[in-house]
Amino acid sequence: MGTVPSALKHCLSYQHLLKEQLWIGEPAAPPPALHPGQEFQISGLPDYVKIVEVGPRDGLQNEKVTVATDIKIELINRLSKAGLSVIEATSFVSSKWVPQMADHTEVMRRIERHPGVQYPVLTPNLQGFHSAIAAGATEVSVFGAASESFNKMNINCSIGESIEKFEEVTKAARNMNIPVRGYVSCALGCPYEGNIIPAKVAEVSKQLYSMGCYEISLGDTIGVGTPGSMKKMLEAVMKEIPVSALAVHCHDTYGQALANILTALQMGVGVVDSAVAGLGGCPYAKGATGNVATEDVLYMLNGLGINTGVNLYKVMEAGNFICTALNKKTNSKVAQASFNV
Repeated sequence: MGTVPSALKHCLSYQHLLKEQLWIGEPAAPPPALHPGQEFQISGLPDYVKIVEVGPRDGLQNEKVTVATDIKIELINRLSKAGLSVIEATSFVSSKWVPQMADHTEVMRRIERHPGVQYPVLTPNLQGFHSAIAAGATEVSVFGAASESFNKMNINCSIGESIEKFEEVTKAARNMNIPVRGYVSCALGCPYEGNIIPAKVAEVSKQLYSMGCYEISLGDTIGVGTPGSMKKMLEAVMKEIPVSALAVHCHDTYGQALANILTALQMGVGVVDSAVAGLGGCPYAKGATGNVATEDVLYMLNGLGINTGVNLYKVMEAGNFICTALNKKTNSKVAQASFNV
């Protein structure tokens, strides 16, 4: 049999799935008729979905044990080889607030940058922005919330104060032709305030979009959303912002993430945030479990006939790598089934 990677040995019985679910991420000409396991793109859904991989930043920031810089770099390098076009690399926040990201400069300087792949970083203020640019960042993100309480806990200021800081960042970025992405946390619920009215999410989203954020990622930070609440929230936001500028960022606390993502796709959203192995949580949202697993999102999208350009098997291998390094079990149902863990 030769030298077969250990993870591959566990997957040999799943070779038919590798083909039928198009895990290899390569385009294939559709046959004249459906056959078992092969599904075509369903009417009303996007032909292509962009996956924004947030594992290296949002996924690792909540780990209690410091993750070695070399491990973070290797994870990003593996993900870069999987066909992902966007990999959120790190965060230029104070190490006092998020010590896990204290090595942001070294990470940005040492990762292998692949053509066609963006490596955005989080920058809460102008100081963080300039530090990120000095480290080689070519795209940044600002992150606010639709909840006053969460905003104060997460970035230590009110929504209004955060918007002022973000405007400074977007202005500086515009002068340097640096794209800026905006995050709106607690779009479907807050650990401190409970339900968040859709109009508030729409208001904050509109402010971010108006100041120049090219894309707004709407986050179900504590994973309490359902397809019903997702639909209502998106309806409100889409009255203010074109759907082409929206993304969804779902946590899977209540097992609703994939259903919520499918709802968003049906409404025209074509960008999905996810984390390899379902890594993540939130330091300021008690009870929030990890992000929806990239592997599970890809499996669903492949089954719907939606192109992502991403090699699911390579993402699974990257997930296996980071889970081994962290000595933890993957949160991906697809990986659990495939690796028998």
